Amino acid sequence: MRRRFGLRDRVMLAYGLLALLLSGVLAVVTWTVVSNYLTDQRTASAIVETSDNAATLHYGLYGLTPACTPIRRADIECSTSVAVAPAKVADLVSALPTNDSASMLLRYNGRWYTGTSVVDPASVPDDMMRTARSGIEVHRRLEIAGEPVLAVGVAMGSPGEVFFELHPMSRLDNALRTLKFTLVLAAIVTALLGLAVGRLASTVALRPLAELTQVAAAVARGRLDARLEAENDPDLGGLARSFNQTAGALEKRVAADARFAGDISHELRTPLMTMMNSMQLIQNHRAELPGSVREPVELLGDDLERFRRLVIDLLEISRDDGGDQGTRETVRIADLVRAAADATAGREITEVDPAAAELTMEADKRRLERVIANLVDNAEQHAGGCKGVSVKAGGPGVIIYVDDSGPGIPEADRERIFERFGRGDAQPDSRTDAQRGGIGLGLAIVARHVEWHHGSIQVKTRPEGGARFVIELPATAPEQ
Repeated sequence: MRRRFGLRDRVMLAYGLLALLLSGVLAVVTWTVVSNYLTDQRTASAIVETSDNAATLHYGLYGLTPACTPIRRADIECSTSVAVAPAKVADLVSALPTNDSASMLLRYNGRWYTGTSVVDPASVPDDMMRTARSGIEVHRRLEIAGEPVLAVGVAMGSPGEVFFELHPMSRLDNALRTLKFTLVLAAIVTALLGLAVGRLASTVALRPLAELTQVAAAVARGRLDARLEAENDPDLGGLARSFNQTAGALEKRVAADARFAGDISHELRTPLMTMMNSMQLIQNHRAELPGSVREPVELLGDDLERFRRLVIDLLEISRDDGGDQGTRETVRIADLVRAAADATAGREITEVDPAAAELTMEADKRRLERVIANLVDNAEQHAGGCKGVSVKAGGPGVIIYVDDSGPGIPEADRERIFERFGRGDAQPDSRTDAQRGGIGLGLAIVARHVEWHHGSIQVKTRPEGGARFVIELPATAPEQ
């Protein structure tokens, strides 16, 4: 699956690419300007040095005859009656000063003379040789014996007599290579810095969006009083005000619905109690009823009991939606769980690990007892019976396990069963009502009360078969 880049990643990449582009352009411009400047300077220096050495040789070979000054024209000849001895010519060439260990070639009186470094005259291209002999100064970059050199040739004044210097370019090439490496490295470092700056900038710029996400998630979890604090921001104020107004309207609507549900539930309690009492009276005289009436009466009694539980659940959840803050007090979790579970099941089903026996927490006893009672009642009534309740130390403090004997709950339904009137995908005759998604509000109340205690609840499969509800709650050991 292709990874999708988020907004923060795109901002970071944009900063990195921009930094890479700018540093790349700067590196190219710097390289072009500096390399051209150094090359031109090196070429000009080589030409000046070659011309000075040629003038020195000319003085040694021809003296100061006006007509025999070193020139770059081929139509003027030097006149000397006595040719200089070859040994003296070789000494003159060897004595020439050089600042860069340049090699020298002199063609005089039909012979080639070299300085301290022996160079084959054939290394100089023929076209350069012809140009220099014609009296035109010439220079070119060559590679001789695997080494880069700058060959500079000038005429000596007499036809056919030329002087060449081969200036090594290795030092310049090394300097340019170092410059290139430095510029590339600087571009990479700049790009990385751009990524870092982009990451920081995106974090700062998207902080209001992250806050909006957190507040929206809090509202989705039921914290309808959560609000954004950016109403005075010139850029985000409109969004913050709109969100806060929407959240406020939603809070009022939920509170109104909760009050309505609570009022309806309270109004239903009186007729419900009348019906329950009447049904109890009828069941007390069940033996006197005709056989054709007994079965409908039993069905009516079951539905009345179901209705009674639904009304109680509506009262509970409307109280929670209405903003009931409850009362926190220090409770010993093991004792509370044992009392609520055993009373609901009508038998001893609770097992407490010694490490968890003394753990305490700040809890609303009514809410926490309702959590345990609803889970045990759900297992007893709709999942083949409760196999046991365990209290152990672990997680954020304490872990409570409620096991049943049912067929278990498929993974696809493990989130939906905690929704109000949630229903899973039905599979007739294979699962109980609880496994088909719950029968009402019982598990939704459990989830809300566990979250109120800053805990978590999830459904797993019991190793021996059936469902296992796992509740994790923050708890601490009492001070010694």
